[in-house]
Amino acid sequence: MKAAIPFPPLSPELFSISIGSFEFALRWYALAYIAGILLGWKLAATALKRATLWRDDRPPMTPEQLEQLMTWIILGIILGGRLGFVLFYQPGYYLSHPAEILMIWHGGMSFHGGLIGVIVAALTFFSRHRIPLLPAADTVALAVPPGLLLGRLANFVNAELWGRPTDLPWGVIFPGEAAQACGQAAGELCARHPSQLYEAGLEGILLGGLLIWLAFARGALKTPGVVAGLFFAGYGVARFLVELVRQPDAQFVSPGNPLGLAWHVNGWGLTMGQILSLPMILVGLALLVAARRRA
Repeated sequence: MKAAIPFPPLSPELFSISIGSFEFALRWYALAYIAGILLGWKLAATALKRATLWRDDRPPMTPEQLEQLMTWIILGIILGGRLGFVLFYQPGYYLSHPAEILMIWHGGMSFHGGLIGVIVAALTFFSRHRIPLLPAADTVALAVPPGLLLGRLANFVNAELWGRPTDLPWGVIFPGEAAQACGQAAGELCARHPSQLYEAGLEGILLGGLLIWLAFARGALKTPGVVAGLFFAGYGVARFLVELVRQPDAQFVSPGNPLGLAWHVNGWGLTMGQILSLPMILVGLALLVAARRRA
């Protein structure tokens, strides 16, 4: 390791209050969820209030319906994210410890699971209120990147979900025994890819900025499915690429599989994150092709 960046003195907790034996702590991760949802809601509401952004000047739903949808989406994020983590990443452990499945305060959420939860919740809401599917999906897709940006920044603050070891000058020396277990020589520090920041930049800033520009400046919302298609494909590609330098989940790592590939043949394969991203890319491309034919 020729150069590296020491991890800044950050605490996962914004503040904590102790009352007797009870302790309440507001964590940056929880604040990121709250702020991400509020920013996404504001962004979607702004688009819905500008009728000229939509085909035939007809937004797919009212701001009041968007408020109701947010409750469904929050439930989808929490339940889907938690169940996705349980089923995709540690099914064996939670089958042996079913009482811990709902203990979300212990950590463990999956973006892909949360996405599935949001899709199920949104589809149910759209069906009940007879809201057109594709324009409504564009609305939701436009609102997601702010939450992705803040969530990945919170992952960095928590010093979690770091990347593989690297000797690049922007490698970060994350704290903790697990982060420093790189097989390095005694006394040396281990620097890792700040993969959380890579994802924040790609999924939150780059993808989010592109969707906002297309929606508000290029009239993309007039062609239903374009914004949603770009979100699915863009997130899938970004996550697939970052998985190349992201530290694999411990349950997939073994002496014969040091890269932590969830599926592999003769040392070549895909991580769980890449496997879950492929359907997103395919769905996104399908939406874009269909939208182009309708344009």
